[in-house]
Amino acid sequence: MPKGGRKGGHKGRARQYTSPEEIDAQLQAEKQKAREEEEQEESGDGAAGDPKKEKKSLDSDESEDEDDDYQQKRKGVEGLIDIENPNRVAQTAKKVTQLDLDGPKELSRREREEIEKQKAKERYMKMHLAGKTEQAKADLARLAIIRKQREEAAKKKEEERKAKDDATLSGKRMQSLSLNK
Repeated sequence: MPKGGRKGGHKGRARQYTSPEEIDAQLQAEKQKAREEEEQEESGDGAAGDPKKEKKSLDSDESEDEDDDYQQKRKGVEGLIDIENPNRVAQTAKKVTQLDLDGPKELSRREREEIEKQKAKERYMKMHLAGKTEQAKADLARLAIIRKQREEAAKKKEEERKAKDDATLSGKRMQSLSLNK
């Protein structure tokens, strides 16, 4: 806990902050003084009646500057700091009548990539079903080999069955012939 039992600094008075309007007024006063000095240097020392006219013209310039300040009302510290960021985009509020709801909507990068991924998958499946992909060709070759093996196995079984039937028939014939004797 700080000395004195209070929060904050122990020295000095409370801080006083100048408002943006006061700062603008000070800047305009400095500009006005600079203009007056330049005009006095240009015109010389002998023009005593001219400063009144100059003040009137400067007053009109100030009123125009103030109008510009009111048009460009800045929030917070923006009035204190001049921002010259070329990448900064001024936000403009659009009216409901100006919105283009029927136009094409710009998708985010993730959405675009997801759509491209789905389309690529569909294209691949069509090519695969048509047998144009390498994987489909390999599958078809494997299936052809399996079909041949099955056909050979079926033929072999058929021959064995026929041989068995022949053997049983010839065995029965032998038995019948031997019984007949």
